[in-house]
Amino acid sequence: MTNEFLAFAPISTDADIPVLDPAAALLDEMMARLGVDGLAAAFADPGLLALVDQHSAAVRDALVDADRDADAAGLAAYATSIIAAARRGGRTLPAIGQAPVRPADWKAADWHLQRLLGVCMLAEALDVLP
Repeated sequence: MTNEFLAFAPISTDADIPVLDPAAALLDEMMARLGVDGLAAAFADPGLLALVDQHSAAVRDALVDADRDADAAGLAAYATSIIAAARRGGRTLPAIGQAPVRPADWKAADWHLQRLLGVCMLAEALDVLP
């Protein structure tokens, strides 16, 4: 395309660009970083599934105790606090595509990764993902 045709190229307006809720965007990122691989591993291993389910129940209980709704905003706030605590402890999150894929690796993973996987499971169950 030459420059003279660029003047006639359509320009997107703000109305054309979908805007994700920041909470939903954070949960979507957690699914990309951890949830996809972690939940696939959990559904392949009953012991890991039970572990992740316990983490999901603990997240749900923490939201109730904090008088927060179990919605995208509540889950994202909880996940943000876990991520911040992990970073203070020198722990990181895996990049997209770098999460463990084997159930044994998830069972041996740091607590914060297991808890965030519980957040992902709960987000999926509550249908709050974009």
